[in-house]
Amino acid sequence: MHVPDGFINAPVSAAAGVVAAGAVAVSLRGARRELDERTAPLAGLVAAFIFAVQMLNFPVAAGTSGHLLGGALAAILVGPYTGVLCVSVVLLMQGVLFADGGLTALGVNITDMAITTTVVAYLVFRGLVKVLPRGRRSITVASFVAALLSVPAAAVVFTLIYAIGGTTDVSIGKVATAMVGVHVLIGIGEAVITALTVGAVVAVRPDLVYGARGLHRPLKLRVDGELIDAHDTAPAPVAARSHRKVWIAGLVTSLVLAGFASFYASANPDGLEKVAHDKGIDTKTEKHASDGSPLAGYGVKDVGDARLSGGLAGVIGVGVTVVAGSGIFWVLRGRRTAGTSPSEITETV
Repeated sequence: MHVPDGFINAPVSAAAGVVAAGAVAVSLRGARRELDERTAPLAGLVAAFIFAVQMLNFPVAAGTSGHLLGGALAAILVGPYTGVLCVSVVLLMQGVLFADGGLTALGVNITDMAITTTVVAYLVFRGLVKVLPRGRRSITVASFVAALLSVPAAAVVFTLIYAIGGTTDVSIGKVATAMVGVHVLIGIGEAVITALTVGAVVAVRPDLVYGARGLHRPLKLRVDGELIDAHDTAPAPVAARSHRKVWIAGLVTSLVLAGFASFYASANPDGLEKVAHDKGIDTKTEKHASDGSPLAGYGVKDVGDARLSGGLAGVIGVGVTVVAGSGIFWVLRGRRTAGTSPSEITETV
């Protein structure tokens, strides 16, 4: 769903840029409450993992492919504010380095792919967690549903933006039907990837999953007819373990996906590309400003072997994204701890 330059006119693109900038500013502030010394480096890893998985287009109906958007995954793993920043970092890296998603359309893409998916997914997730039985399985189920709904929601938002600022005269009703229809199917793939990833992390380190905070209820004892919290003096081996192994495992997985598995991704156009071609909304697409980039098109310039070129590009993308993301989130974490006393820090459950 990366919108290229030329789909949306300049005034609406500028307005979307203002919305995106405001949301990113709010997220920078909110992320300080979500990040700590454990989760800051993991947030950078989440961004890199989303970048890697987005290279794995999977086939859907009628010669169309889809890929992870990542808003639901990021929001559940590291929090909604940090989630917006994770996806925004990925979109920035893709636009600048890989010519994927227009630079003038960056605000549109952040509004659609980062803000919409993260907000919708997290609201659905929190609503489901409150009504489902408390447990790890409920976290996985809620993740699946939240991710599933976030993708067609993004398709609806794109259609609305196009209805206001589209550069071609097409039937918005037909665009909406096509966009939502194909992205419901893509949403199923998004839901499966999100649920499997969240479920895997919750199974080994639930303390690192933002959406699983408060999952464990303290033991209650009845004393003189009243229930009080029992003091748990036993060690907490899961929470006490270093997150380094999780970080290394996640990074290796991201590198393998981007550097090797991406070669086997579907070559079919993604949902937006297919709809744009079929409905004629791509007739005014403009050449990407980074089209001459050494990594444009997810390949390394002057490397003749397609497998090697794509693999190197994927590895470079993961490396740049994890460094950029980790740096940003570590700085935010530093500002949070420097400006807030531990007694003032509270967790959102």
